[in-house]
Amino acid sequence: MESILSAIDSFIWGPPLLILLSGTGLYLTLRLGFIQIRHLPLAFTYMFKRETGTGHVGDVSAFAALCTALSATIGTGNIVGVATAIKAGGPGAMFWMWLVALLGMATKYAEGLLAVKYRVRDKNGFMAGGPMYYIERGLGIKWLAKLFALFGILVAFFGIGTFPQINAITHAMHDSFNVPIEITVTVMTILVVLIVLGGVKRIASVSTFIVPFMAILYVLTSIIILILNADKVPAALVLIIHSAFDPEAALGGALGFTVMKAIQMGVARGIFSNESGLGSAPIAAAAAQTKEPVRQGLISMTGTFLDTIIVCSMTGLVLVITGVWNGGSEGAAATNDAFALGLGTEIGATIVTIGLLFFAFTTILGWCYYGERCFVYLFDIRGIKLYRFVFILLVATGAFIKLDTIWILADIVNGLMAFPNLVALIGLRKVIIDETKDYFYRLRNSELGVDEINT
Repeated sequence: MESILSAIDSFIWGPPLLILLSGTGLYLTLRLGFIQIRHLPLAFTYMFKRETGTGHVGDVSAFAALCTALSATIGTGNIVGVATAIKAGGPGAMFWMWLVALLGMATKYAEGLLAVKYRVRDKNGFMAGGPMYYIERGLGIKWLAKLFALFGILVAFFGIGTFPQINAITHAMHDSFNVPIEITVTVMTILVVLIVLGGVKRIASVSTFIVPFMAILYVLTSIIILILNADKVPAALVLIIHSAFDPEAALGGALGFTVMKAIQMGVARGIFSNESGLGSAPIAAAAAQTKEPVRQGLISMTGTFLDTIIVCSMTGLVLVITGVWNGGSEGAAATNDAFALGLGTEIGATIVTIGLLFFAFTTILGWCYYGERCFVYLFDIRGIKLYRFVFILLVATGAFIKLDTIWILADIVNGLMAFPNLVALIGLRKVIIDETKDYFYRLRNSELGVDEINT
């Protein structure tokens, strides 16, 4: 079974998807005038400033919507995924992860913009949006929208949403604190049940508290390690860049590392981590209280920057400067070893374990919401209890599946979900460009709220 899944994974994550992902990001980057660089400071300002004026609709604040999206992205991909990518593709995989994140910021911007532009209010009074809505209402291709929703449910069930997260949590708790896997699974399952039944507002409130706190703690710990090993950082950066283009020479003739493998692992794990192009984040962005699609698009793109350029980079650099990436440990254990070695104390490993615990838990919550929105799009509110039951059941069983199989399965369903979303971004490129031009024209000509003009 694993060999069959590996073959499918290699086919899906072959040149077509890699070209489609990077090509879409590159096209949007160029046509939007490097918006992810020029307007990143403005995007961070918008994160913490409530939109002025009237006509706002939505269920949660723009910041809460971003935290909900980040709760689903900052997870095992930042700790386990980075270690897996560097282990399989060499340090060069980190370079390709950076590149796909830079281009992915433009993609994430476009997704957030379209999510707000084409969202609707459902029968229960909640805002509903995401790729299935902008594919149907923007492109007018309902079967493709349904296909995306189906793949979204599969990712929630078998991809990012359950197996990798609960597997990482339980094994990290067992390895670090000797907590039996069965106990961790039971506690996590009960907590998931209590929170997801509260819907997006409860998920957003939990995420708004947990995600910023744990991200800051994790990054600060990483920075301390980099400062303590400052003399090794330049060499680590050179190794990452060199091995991205010539791994055998950079790694001393090491066998098994190729440029294609570095690219494949960097892109696949980068997408797993920040989800740019996957189409998940716009489902959360659609719930934001805003009337300006461009504004939410700018806020959405900061998610990719924070997730990959900041958090993933910290993990990758610590793994490379400590040399643990080339050791015998894998996944979370490798990151634990790297942080312990970098700090010179087991406290480093403890911080990683705690970070992994909270990051992975909030990812489960975020993806339960994403999958639920996709399910409601396909089947309306009918059967939602069945969806939640299956999701909770998969959370409870994910800890007992082999790690390699989990990552391969996650990559497959992630890739399937990306295809229809990327087709929509390309098909709606004129809408994205025109909306962007119109917003910044109004911003320059004082046609927006006073606070936004001052910003």
